[in-house]
Amino acid sequence: MGDLRLEELSASTIVAANNLTLRRGQEQFVTPPSYAIADAFIDPLTSWPRVVLDGDTVVGFIRGNFDPEASQEEFRSCIWRVSVSGDAQGAGVGRFAVKALCEEARSRGFDRITAIWEEGDDGPEQFFLKVGFSVIGETQYGEKLGEYTL
Repeated sequence: MGDLRLEELSASTIVAANNLTLRRGQEQFVTPPSYAIADAFIDPLTSWPRVVLDGDTVVGFIRGNFDPEASQEEFRSCIWRVSVSGDAQGAGVGRFAVKALCEEARSRGFDRITAIWEEGDDGPEQFFLKVGFSVIGETQYGEKLGEYTL
């Protein structure tokens, strides 16, 4: 990977972000049920969508949510989605995106971020644990709830 950078999701990057090709078997883990159900209630003003570029190529996407008034605590400062192109996985793209989201959370006065994921052989659990998340519980749907202390 060259010099990674983050850009706000825009008309010029949305198609590339939507067309990121994951590794086989990962598609089923993109949106856990908790997020899929709550997605309709997220305020676009609290959403933080960014693409990760390597040169001019979109290699990743991260969407956070920062809403100190969210009724569910796990949605106040959280990673809503993180995707990395299958070809770019293992090269630090996801870690770069998570660190950027952490910096944004800190700048907004949060002291932690959360993430929700489903368990499974091809799922994201090992990624979240490697970047520093700890499992702190489960959702009502049996997904893992992780926390990263800033």
